Amino acid sequence: MPQPPRTPLRRVSQSSLFATSASDPDAHTDVAFLDAAISELADETERLQVNVEGIKHLSDSLATFNESFASWLYVMKINSLTTDWPQAPTEASLEMAKRRAERDAIAATEAMQQAKAAAAAREAEMTKTMEQTDIDITYAGLTTTATSVTSNKPAGKKKPGKPKLTAKEKKERSIEIEKVISCLPLEFRGSDPNLRRNMESVIDGLLNARTVKLTDLISPPDLPQARVNKCLIALVNRKVVQKNSSTGTVLYHWQGI
Repeated sequence: MPQPPRTPLRRVSQSSLFATSASDPDAHTDVAFLDAAISELADETERLQVNVEGIKHLSDSLATFNESFASWLYVMKINSLTTDWPQAPTEASLEMAKRRAERDAIAATEAMQQAKAAAAAREAEMTKTMEQTDIDITYAGLTTTATSVTSNKPAGKKKPGKPKLTAKEKKERSIEIEKVISCLPLEFRGSDPNLRRNMESVIDGLLNARTVKLTDLISPPDLPQARVNKCLIALVNRKVVQKNSSTGTVLYHWQGI
């Protein structure tokens, strides 16, 4: 059987360390410079091994922390799924709180409306009583006044007209009327436009004469006696006008705000 081919051995280099050491035992002094390099290489290799061991220790520590932290998170999740919290609000309690707040708001609104209705009823009753009393006094005064006027007043005599005002005086008069109306109840401030116009006419007449009788302000059909009387009662209640019947005739004196 033929032998397999073999690779021929390489001839040893004449400059190799082995050849040098074999031919000359004292030749190791020529390679003495390698001692320092090998020693330094050994130190660096040892330092590299220490660093690698430190990295491995750090990796082990991180692995341990990750495992512990993951376990803690898992336990917290399981605890939240299995533990009951009876004091925590639920959807039912939140819904009950919402309905309770709505009921309280409705009750408060109803109480406010009832209070407003009661106040309006008291004011209406007071106004009705004052109107009835004022009508009785005014009727008695008008009866006496009508007799004296009929006997003394010449036929065909008309009431004096309104004094003419300049543009500045008209503006000041409008501001003063608006200031008085803003102090009156809501029905005179615009709730009833006709009543507001009647009040403006009554105030304008009072500002012109300063002291008037009820008959001086009546101007049918736009300003009947009932409307004039109602406006005067509101002004007297706000102390804008002073009512005086000491002379037997009911007179209204303008006081202002």
